[in-house]
Amino acid sequence: MTMLRRTAARRLVEAKQQMAMLTTFNEVDMSTVQSLRKENQPEFEKRHGVKLGFMSFFVKAVVDGLKQFTQLNAEIHGTDIVYHSQYDIGVAIASDRGLVVPVLRGAEKMSFAAIEKAITDFAKRSKEGKLKPQELEGGTFTITNGGVFGSLLSTPIINPPQTGILGMHSIQERPIALNGQVVIRPMMYLALTYDHRLVDGKEAVQFLRRVKEVLETPPQNLLDA
Repeated sequence: MTMLRRTAARRLVEAKQQMAMLTTFNEVDMSTVQSLRKENQPEFEKRHGVKLGFMSFFVKAVVDGLKQFTQLNAEIHGTDIVYHSQYDIGVAIASDRGLVVPVLRGAEKMSFAAIEKAITDFAKRSKEGKLKPQELEGGTFTITNGGVFGSLLSTPIINPPQTGILGMHSIQERPIALNGQVVIRPMMYLALTYDHRLVDGKEAVQFLRRVKEVLETPPQNLLDA
């Protein structure tokens, strides 16, 4: 095993042994996000030199939720709870060498373009084995996207000492009931795994609902944020 895989294996086993992990689920209608991407993609790519992906929408939605439910942006130190005032979001990236989770420092201050450029850079350097150790440390919450590989549903494992991780999944067109009508919409299942020692089920469910709300009805100026 490589050093990277040995380290990941050790941390994952520690997480399973030391945390009271539970997972709650919801689903999000991705129609609005898809429309915004299609409408803004040409100008966004022309201005910033990168494509407008899904991850920037999710980073912004997660930061919004973390501001309301601070337990998910905290960690346990012995018998103390440490609440973080910054939002350093880890983004899981699969590479030939194994899974890496580089961190977007101060994600609450980053624009959509800054997020997309950082993720593109992380993905490129992860393939080249050029990510720095400090870029993989100190995250306060993590987002992982199994949907890029076709996953419909999963229960992600928390990256300790964090207390939560959001799992994205494949977008599939499915029939849903909307205003008394059956319509076909692009739907994605979301999974939030949380440490029940610090986060109660109520807060976990409400956080996931807030993420869903932001994605389905984003502010008009979201792309400028």
